[in-house]
Amino acid sequence: MATTQETRLTPQETAERLDHFIAQHPRLFILTGAGISTDSGIPDYRDKHSQWKRQPPVQHHDFINKIYTRQRFWARSLIGWPIMRDAIANTAHHWLVSLENAGQVQSLVTQNVDGLHQQAGLKNVIDLHGRSDRVICMQCQKTLSRDKAHLWMAELNPSFAALTATAAPDGDADLEDVPFEDFVIPDCPSCGGLLKPDVVFYGDNVPKERVETALNHLAQSDALLVIGSSLMVYSGFRFCKRAHEAKKPIALLNQGITRADSIATLKLDSVISPVLEACRAF
Repeated sequence: MATTQETRLTPQETAERLDHFIAQHPRLFILTGAGISTDSGIPDYRDKHSQWKRQPPVQHHDFINKIYTRQRFWARSLIGWPIMRDAIANTAHHWLVSLENAGQVQSLVTQNVDGLHQQAGLKNVIDLHGRSDRVICMQCQKTLSRDKAHLWMAELNPSFAALTATAAPDGDADLEDVPFEDFVIPDCPSCGGLLKPDVVFYGDNVPKERVETALNHLAQSDALLVIGSSLMVYSGFRFCKRAHEAKKPIALLNQGITRADSIATLKLDSVISPVLEACRAF
């Protein structure tokens, strides 16, 4: 499958190419990543070369097995979570609602955990990596709201709650050089187990049933459209790989390189919101 590399185009020119792709493939499987939420004030992970902008995110094994990792994570979240919690869906999210309302979205799978697609009004969303607004007990599997856990930890750690830092992806913050070992983490109120955001951390696996559901939707679609993802994580790239194997067209709208550039039918290297604003109304 030949790759069409589109560079140095205006948003209008890029939008015209995307419009043409959508018109040719009316039942789209859409995959979104962090790049679609940056205009909502939520930072992304990678630069245009797909390199980390900061230290890689917390690893699942470390979070489960190291108390200091959990203390550092929750202390930084005291600053970062409110920024993510208060984020508002942007033009790109609302454009996808219009596309869904026009009957052109077979399914939308998001790698994001911010819930902004649902906030915008999208109905058929698969949260591939879970949702950050829930906290789950790793022992009894009961869940509670992230806001409740946040307030609980702030009450237990007033000195940390008063700190400030730059926002980082997924409710994190660039907080360093503080005594994380002093941070008090509450246990599950039901069983005393370990509390964790109800998201798939790096090094963990997406639930098999969730992946199979998404792949079934992909099989019923005409084409794959990726928006705002470098696809460097296999959990997202797998959909491009499967689409390529099934000879389904792939369009990429992302600022910078992606892991699927070599197998894409259409590559649109561009900022996202201005392009979608210029697309035709559905």
